[in-house]
Amino acid sequence: MMNTLPALHTGQPRVEFGRVSPIAELDIPFAIIEGSQPGPCLLITAGVHGSEFCSIEAAVRLMRTSPQEIKGTLLILPILNVQGFHKRSIYVMPQDGRNLNRMFPGKPDGTVSERLANWLVTNVYPLADTYIDLHGGDLDEALAPFTIFPAGCEKSKSLAAVFGIPVAVATGRAGNTIDAAYKVGVPSILPEVGGNGLWGEATVTRMTDGIRRVMRHIGMVCDAPETVSQEPLNVVTMWVPTAPRTGLWYARKELTESVAKGEPLGEIRNVFGEVLASVHSEKDGFILYRLTSLSVNEGEALLGVGTPVSS
Repeated sequence: MMNTLPALHTGQPRVEFGRVSPIAELDIPFAIIEGSQPGPCLLITAGVHGSEFCSIEAAVRLMRTSPQEIKGTLLILPILNVQGFHKRSIYVMPQDGRNLNRMFPGKPDGTVSERLANWLVTNVYPLADTYIDLHGGDLDEALAPFTIFPAGCEKSKSLAAVFGIPVAVATGRAGNTIDAAYKVGVPSILPEVGGNGLWGEATVTRMTDGIRRVMRHIGMVCDAPETVSQEPLNVVTMWVPTAPRTGLWYARKELTESVAKGEPLGEIRNVFGEVLASVHSEKDGFILYRLTSLSVNEGEALLGVGTPVSS
C-alpha cells in the first residue's frame, strides 16, 4: 500500500493499477495509463458519491484504455468514496457522514472527507491539465443529463460543450470538486448522467463517449464519437430548494418540465395527509433533477430548477 501516487510521466507507455492510501482510513484504487507519445494529463474521478453507479462504471471502462490509443497520461480514480460504494451510501462518506462534494478545499487535520478533499486539492489536481469529475444521479434522485462547469471559466465551458450534453450549468458555488480544481488553475467539468443509482449500456456509453470527445478536444486522441444532437449549448444557472420540513415528499413536476416563478413544485405532508409545507418556484425555468424518495428530511435538496442564462 502506498500513500502517494506513482510518477505520471516516465517516458514509457504503460498501464499501472494500484491502490493509494492518502490517509489511514482510505484505500483508493487508481489507474495510470501513459501513452506512447507525450501529451496532456487528464484526471478522471468518480464515486465522490458512492452510489452514482453509472459514473463509476464509466470510469472502470476507461481503465481499459490502451497506451497506444493516447498521447499523454490518463489518471483515473474510479471510486473516491470506497466505503460509501460498498455500503450503498447516499451522498455521504460513512466515516464522517459528510458530503465530500461540499468539503473542498478541505483541511489537512479535519474529518475523513475534509482530509480527502485536501489531498486531492494539494496532491492530485496540480498534476492535471484537465479534470472531469463523473456523477450520475444518486439512489434517491432522477435527473435529465447535464454538465456543470465553474462559472466564468471559458476553458471549462468549452469542455462542457464538447462533452456533448446540450444543457450546461454554470455554477459559482464553492466547496465542490470542480470549483476547487478551477481555483488551482485546472479547467474542469462535472457531467451528470443516469439516475436513481441505475446504470446501463446507454447511459454508460453516453458518459464514455463524452469523455472521449474531451480527450480529442485536448489532443489526447484523434477520433471520438460525434454527438447525436447538434443543438447549441444551453447554459443555465440552477436553483435548488431544500425541504423546510421532514415528512413525505410529493413532487408536482417531472424532469424537463417547464416551471414559472411562483408555480407550485410540490408539497411535504405528514403520514396523515396534512400538508406541512408547500414549495413554490422562485424562478422561471425547467426541472433538471428531482428527489424521487417519498421520505424527505428537513434541509435536503428537493429539485434543481435550471434557468437559462441571457446571452
